[in-house]
Amino acid sequence: MNGRLPLIAGNWKMHKTVAEARDLVADLLPLISTVADVEIAVCPPFTALGPLVDEVRDSTVRLFAQNMHAEPAGAFTGEVAAPMLVELGVQGVILGHSERREMFGETDRALALKVPAALSAGLVPILCVGETEEEREAEETERKLRHQVQEDLARVEIDRLGEVVIAYEPIWAIGTGKVASPEQAQDAIAFIRALVADRSREQAERVRVLYGGSVSPDTCNSVLGLPDVDGALVGGASLQAESFAAIVAAAAAAAA
Repeated sequence: MNGRLPLIAGNWKMHKTVAEARDLVADLLPLISTVADVEIAVCPPFTALGPLVDEVRDSTVRLFAQNMHAEPAGAFTGEVAAPMLVELGVQGVILGHSERREMFGETDRALALKVPAALSAGLVPILCVGETEEEREAEETERKLRHQVQEDLARVEIDRLGEVVIAYEPIWAIGTGKVASPEQAQDAIAFIRALVADRSREQAERVRVLYGGSVSPDTCNSVLGLPDVDGALVGGASLQAESFAAIVAAAAAAAA
């Protein structure tokens, strides 16, 4: 046992109205009520964050946002600041998801500001990194991961590195049904941990690294038991209570 608490986080992306979000959480809570030794988070759209705070208050489920701005306030139309999330009762935030990077031009320079801003506000950042299919075929996976991890964590104080959660999401596997082989996932995630160890071996042992990329009840067992994998960032399978709860149960079994 490595002493790291597994995390299963469900990224709902741009799905679920407030009413639908409440129904999903109501269906989920009984299914995971007896699960121990796994941290569980749901990441709904901004509109559902406030309404879900009361729904999950007395449960083991934590509430994470899908994005935030690095500044605490300012003339940034359409953005949301960390203090606003904290005021609602949100406990963490996804940063640098590949869809944010590819569709909305989010840069490593921006993430280098966002990650420490989240930590300073008391939020758990889930920093997403990963390579495209073209980069993997060109054997540039390690180059891409090195650049992202080093750039995005550059302003995080050494003694706080272990508070960051890193999600390895091979972009070629997101929403495609493809899943990295256990060897591919372990190699990439061990490499990410080694990059953190370049700054602090102690913090590298603390940092949790998740796998994300078409995670489902049928595929999760192949990666959740790997030595360097500390959970999963789940996309489509988190939109159904039964499938998300099955992944949580698999994580609990792998950690036992």
